[in-house]
Amino acid sequence: MYRSVSRMTSWAGRCGAFTGLATQHASRSCARPVPHYPRCSGVRSSMSSAASTELAQAPAPAFHAYLDFKAIQRDPASLVENCRRRGASADPERVAALYGQFLELQQAADRVRAERNQNSAQMKAKLGAEERAALVAAGRRLKGELEGLQGRLVSLEAALQVEGQRLPNATHPASPVGGEGAERLLRSVGTPPAFAFPPRDHVELAARLDLVDFAAGSTVAGPKFYYLKHEAALLEQALVAHALRALVAAGFVPHATPDLVREHVFERCGFQPRAANTQVYSVEGAGLCLAGTAEIPLAGLHMDAVLEEDQLPLRLAGVGHCFRTEAGAAGAAGRGLYRVHQFTKVEAFVLCTPEQSEALHEELLELEVGLFAGLGLHFKVLDMPSGDLGAPAYRKYDVEAWMPGLGRYGEISSASNCTDYQARRLNIRYRPRLEEVGDLGTRRAQGTRFVHTLNATGCAVPRMLVAILENFQQEDGSVVIPPALRPFMMGLEVIRPRKEALREAARAGGA
Repeated sequence: MYRSVSRMTSWAGRCGAFTGLATQHASRSCARPVPHYPRCSGVRSSMSSAASTELAQAPAPAFHAYLDFKAIQRDPASLVENCRRRGASADPERVAALYGQFLELQQAADRVRAERNQNSAQMKAKLGAEERAALVAAGRRLKGELEGLQGRLVSLEAALQVEGQRLPNATHPASPVGGEGAERLLRSVGTPPAFAFPPRDHVELAARLDLVDFAAGSTVAGPKFYYLKHEAALLEQALVAHALRALVAAGFVPHATPDLVREHVFERCGFQPRAANTQVYSVEGAGLCLAGTAEIPLAGLHMDAVLEEDQLPLRLAGVGHCFRTEAGAAGAAGRGLYRVHQFTKVEAFVLCTPEQSEALHEELLELEVGLFAGLGLHFKVLDMPSGDLGAPAYRKYDVEAWMPGLGRYGEISSASNCTDYQARRLNIRYRPRLEEVGDLGTRRAQGTRFVHTLNATGCAVPRMLVAILENFQQEDGSVVIPPALRPFMMGLEVIRPRKEALREAARAGGA
């Protein structure tokens, strides 16, 4: 159930350390209605009439996030600086001011409630008709006053949620400050291939080898859709299997995730289905969206759960179809398979304690490095700058592979530590182990804490196909399949032009 206004500040105090600037959360059942916020006016308060009107017109939030408003109020200046570095339009000072008004109104409501209780107690004594009538009149007045204050509190909490949910996560102290181009190179892995011929790009290679049908995809579904054919269809399954094998060996539990997810789950994960330039496809009238990454359904899997510390870290792997509008994407950078509307992706997702998250972020990065190095690719690892983190990420590493046909590096993966930003929105907590206390070794229970969440791309199929086709092409137009993928390729080692492939298949059949 949505928490009442009278309990809000106690929740804020129980949310634990403010590890993620303005970190956030939500309610569980998909069938749960959005809370209604009544609008009231004319109540005794220090709030100006203009402020009251503004609150009355404020939109109701779609969900309740467990924000640490006390921490925001303590140090709004550092949050303002964080927003500046990240290019966020949120207003921490407004959030702090609204919270101050909320506390003031709550204290006023508590005083009126105490007066009303005292008035009710006096009614139990033996009274004359005149005294009783005076108390009844006072009771009616106090009731109206309290209802008005509670209505204002509910409206004020709605405004607090709307403004607070706009705040981004904190930024890791080591993350570079700036926008595009400010990323820091952490390492370079492998060496780029040396060709004795001008390398072709993946679009030309796919056409020569009859691997991708962009024209039919565009006719059937629209631009940036495609059909994978022949060995490319097998490569998709091989890449998924390659990534899953590594993740399962590292303790990740495999999941096949839903393609459709409720809109409020997107919002709680830090995505904006209704934003002007959203990358999310929405299903009209259904309250559903097509998932842009398996991170979203994996994050929703434990929404409103209280886990035991012994269960953590919880490692999850998701295989899902991803759908993205790619609004505004055009030009050579989005040519062919590099930027498409639908693709298959393997995602790693972790829930853990705050003490575990930084080490697990490095572990996720090493898993990615091992996957791509195992395919023989040349790539670089980047520490992404504050302006490129998005709202949920505390720190993000990107992996960019060399794509010789395109003549540039292209992003193939990322790994993000979101600290408790998503968990506070999704209301995912854990119960710490019982604490040993005193000489007798007695045990003391502790309150629940929010988990940290992390995510990493194990394999985004189209961009991996771009990297494989362009890096392993041969002068005769064939493409050598990386040895790590061959066990999943039905014995194929080389992708050859179609006529040669048919002749080779016939020879193999005759043998």
